[in-house]
Amino acid sequence: MVEWNPWSGCHPISEGCRHCPALEREENSPTVRQTKDFYLPIKRSRANGYRLTFLDNPVYVCTDSDFFLEEADRWRPAAWDVMHHRSDLQFKIITRRIQRVQDCMPKNRVSIYDNVTVVCACENQSTVEERLPILSEIRAAHKEIWLEPLLEDISVEPYLADSGIEAVTCGGETGNGARLCDYDWVLHIREQCLRHQVAFRFRKTGTLFRKDGRIYHLDRSLTTKQAQKADIDYTPPTEEKESPYENVWKMLSQKYHRS
Repeated sequence: MVEWNPWSGCHPISEGCRHCPALEREENSPTVRQTKDFYLPIKRSRANGYRLTFLDNPVYVCTDSDFFLEEADRWRPAAWDVMHHRSDLQFKIITRRIQRVQDCMPKNRVSIYDNVTVVCACENQSTVEERLPILSEIRAAHKEIWLEPLLEDISVEPYLADSGIEAVTCGGETGNGARLCDYDWVLHIREQCLRHQVAFRFRKTGTLFRKDGRIYHLDRSLTTKQAQKADIDYTPPTEEKESPYENVWKMLSQKYHRS
């Protein structure tokens, strides 16, 4: 996972922000400031190539803040330009401020660049019902749902059918005072994704995790590994399309076989 933080610092907007790891790293600082990595995606190495290459995909944007934070309005146009310039990279923007996206589009555009995925973060049913209808209306080639921290049993099914959602990621909460995540909630979200053939990922259990009625207190370093052990991630089937070079290879193989 490659992170690009053009700015850092944030402030809470809903219940999902209460124990935000980014705020912990910033020592709960609400100060929003531009970072030295603002132009990281277009920085070049000594070999005259970009430091970040297509092998670094996807690039997660503003993991120490929120890309659509009001205090970052003055910097966002330049950040959009960076993403547009690096069309070979796939950028993922996870936001709890989905209501600001429409007013913060790239300059002279009514849609998000095709190499950018808008990921709407929700933590409970009320934020799902508040934010996902907005996500459905946003013009973007790639859209995902991020249910982390997962604080209760959630239904996202009404938003999976015709809104262009490509994936749903869920996970528990970590850090001091982490709230409970129940494995049954995770499985319920997975069932909804399977019914609509939407990709699903269980990212981490959280440090307070309930499974089969038993509560586990886990070290933060183990939460991702435990989620992986569950082995419940889902990738929908895709139609196998013939490569445009397939006929060329067939012709060449036949030619040299005859010779």
